[in-house]
Amino acid sequence: MARWIGIDYGGVRTGLAYTDANGVLAFPFKTVPTDELIAAIQGLVNEAPCAGFALGIPNRWGVDSGRGLTDSTAPILAFKSQLEKLFPGLEVALVDETNTSEEALRSAIQSGMKKSKRSKKGSVDDVAATLILQRFLIERST
Repeated sequence: MARWIGIDYGGVRTGLAYTDANGVLAFPFKTVPTDELIAAIQGLVNEAPCAGFALGIPNRWGVDSGRGLTDSTAPILAFKSQLEKLFPGLEVALVDETNTSEEALRSAIQSGMKKSKRSKKGSVDDVAATLILQRFLIERST
């Protein structure tokens, strides 16, 4: 089997997550500066067999229909194309990321993360990537 990689893409920082080898459980990996993203992904792909990527995009359904485009839509779609070129044998699935950042913040609060750590930029981006990956796994299993 092979694992999946979840991506919460951002212009400055990007959160990464991955599944277990069976593609069942999602785990946060880390948040990286976006200019170091390809190297981080290449490291994950080289480390263990990879089935593909779950790339978060705001309101995927709006994108599919041509409505609901946001400022981040074009850069995310450009990054999707870049992933497809760099890893031609791996699937790149778009996953609706609506509210994942808010859910990640709530999760951090519930787990007891101190406010000073939560206020650091990027402190929950890897958790948001995990939520994106979990959504993908659920969609894929239904």
